Amino acid sequence: MAHIISQRTRRLTAVIVGGAFLAGVLAGCTTTSPGGGGGGSAGGGASGVGKTVAQAKKDGYLRVAIANEPPYTQVNADGTVTGAEPDVLHAVLKTMDIPEIEGVTTPYESMIPGLNAGRWDVVAAGLFMKQSRCAAVAYSEPVIVSTESFGVPVGNPKNITTVKNVLDNKDLKIAVLSGGFEEGILKTAKVPSNQQVLVKDARSGMEAVTAKRADAFLLPTLSLNDLVKSDKSIEVTKPIEDAPKTGSGAAFRKEDKELRDEYNKALAKFKETPEFAKILEKWGFDPEAVKGVTSEELCKNEG
Repeated sequence: MAHIISQRTRRLTAVIVGGAFLAGVLAGCTTTSPGGGGGGSAGGGASGVGKTVAQAKKDGYLRVAIANEPPYTQVNADGTVTGAEPDVLHAVLKTMDIPEIEGVTTPYESMIPGLNAGRWDVVAAGLFMKQSRCAAVAYSEPVIVSTESFGVPVGNPKNITTVKNVLDNKDLKIAVLSGGFEEGILKTAKVPSNQQVLVKDARSGMEAVTAKRADAFLLPTLSLNDLVKSDKSIEVTKPIEDAPKTGSGAAFRKEDKELRDEYNKALAKFKETPEFAKILEKWGFDPEAVKGVTSEELCKNEG
């Protein structure tokens, strides 16, 4: 089920589609996104209709699909949402005179279909670029570049450090987010489906390892580093040498090329400011890593 995240007065608050509030929602913030539930239109227009810069400025917001996977996106216990991706998106849009964002938390496999169905205007959730996704949406230039690691039991008893290790040992089972970039890594490497344990979210991936349903959880290094803070039975391997370079940016509908192009111009300027580096460093990313990396390069990733 998708969850609406509405920002008002620089505050993002989560509510369940249909009107029921998440536990701990800030009192007094009762606005929900225009159009109601997940089957509604993008930004209040007819479903499937593209969003222009002029319309976004008039509306004063964009609706954005997010996940809850720190450090890319994070929905806090009080309902507020933050993270590297929405923080950068919000900052850039403000420079474009689009002051607000409304978020909808949704599974990764639903992000692109929902975008193209007009349920939101943009995705900002660490949705890593690869060929199939780049064929379906118009990505901005990269905001972050990331490495992949395995979350394994302490001591890494099965010595899982590379994708090749998984291919060489048919008994290994690896947890991956359903529809996530990491599922694509295993598919591209021709890891058999019976060695893949599909999970719905990051916490489920950790639980699959602790419950011994999986031998490792494949996820971005920084995401795993955040998760193991609350689970000392799992450790994070060094970045995987034979995993592809990954990165993400905002994803727009193909027909919203004008909006994407204007966002790219504003993003390029924002990357030159101290605020961009401050946001990335806050969430553990190296702002230097994205320099010189293009969406064209990252869109060549198989999968």
